[in-house]
Amino acid sequence: MLHPQLSVLQTFDARSALPPLGDRVWLIEQGIVRALTWTAEGQVTTVGIWGQGDIVGLPLTRLSPYRMECLTQVTVTEVTVDTQTRFWRQLLLNHLCCSQELFCVVQTPCLAERLLQLLHWLAHRFGYQTPEGTVLPPLLTHKQLSEVLGSSRVTVTRLLNSLEQQGQLVRFRKRRGDNRHHGAMPGSSRAILLSQRQPLSHWG
Repeated sequence: MLHPQLSVLQTFDARSALPPLGDRVWLIEQGIVRALTWTAEGQVTTVGIWGQGDIVGLPLTRLSPYRMECLTQVTVTEVTVDTQTRFWRQLLLNHLCCSQELFCVVQTPCLAERLLQLLHWLAHRFGYQTPEGTVLPPLLTHKQLSEVLGSSRVTVTRLLNSLEQQGQLVRFRKRRGDNRHHGAMPGSSRAILLSQRQPLSHWG
């Protein structure tokens, strides 16, 4: 894919917000960004989770309010909206595909299955493979997961406990002294190991 002339790289810390750019968008070079909106009552809805090679910005949404929140330290550069270039069309297609995937996940009727599908989707996009399965870094808190799923933090915590008891996942914070998972041990004790047996039904 040919890149257009890009502006200078900028870095934002975790938990900060990317500023809106008007008629331009941010291209994520490194890190992960959550796009969200909220109601007058303060109910938050996550509308996208984006990583390296993705674009975020006001020209891609009609939502108001709209916030682009850095889940990790993020490095970005500005991209001009140019519908005539192959580069822009590919960026827009990728944005659309990821939005549709997340929409399919959050429409899963069973909440426990919805959570499991979300974890696998996140791991597929942002995790890494080990001989024992896919490791998902600790990108989202339980509260943020609940905002994606339309649930509560307490319910997400309960479902994670249940899924772990069923053997669907391993949370490393509960396995610090367990050498059986040493080969997959990530840098953070809050990471999750997901079995490779779970099918990824909505994405390639």
